[in-house]
Amino acid sequence: MSLEDRIIKRLGLESVDRRIAGWMRRYGLSVLRVGLALVFIWYGILKPFGMSPAAELVRRTVYFVPPDVFIPILGWWEVAIGVGLLYRPLNRTAIFLLFLQMPGTLLPLVLLPEVCFTQAPWGLTLEGQYIIKNAVLIGAALVVGGTVRTWEDEAEQAPVSAA
Repeated sequence: MSLEDRIIKRLGLESVDRRIAGWMRRYGLSVLRVGLALVFIWYGILKPFGMSPAAELVRRTVYFVPPDVFIPILGWWEVAIGVGLLYRPLNRTAIFLLFLQMPGTLLPLVLLPEVCFTQAPWGLTLEGQYIIKNAVLIGAALVVGGTVRTWEDEAEQAPVSAA
């Protein structure tokens, strides 16, 4: 038994702890999936409308593609990821699109280190922090992706009502 468990037991909080943990187990994955979707939709929709603070970073990183073409496409790609995460039958497609996009989001770390680091490898600029946070998005996508088969298997096992 961990120190935390002993403290919770000693304070008589086991019942509350179980309820809180149960609530997180029930709703945590949905909150994670919707939150991830909102990040992609929000960040994505800014790009086609010229409102993204990341546009200049994208422009400097993907210098070999006209930014007037690439940035809006990237934005709509991100919106598609977000919408796919909201609609469970499209989660697999959304995660596939996300994993195609993620390596590109890391490119500035290699191509523009002067923009990403104050002192490599640990001193990050705001842009560097923006890029490194993608590790959290990747982790969240792995968690959501790990549920795709479970959700499909449950749907197949659900009884079909005669109408």
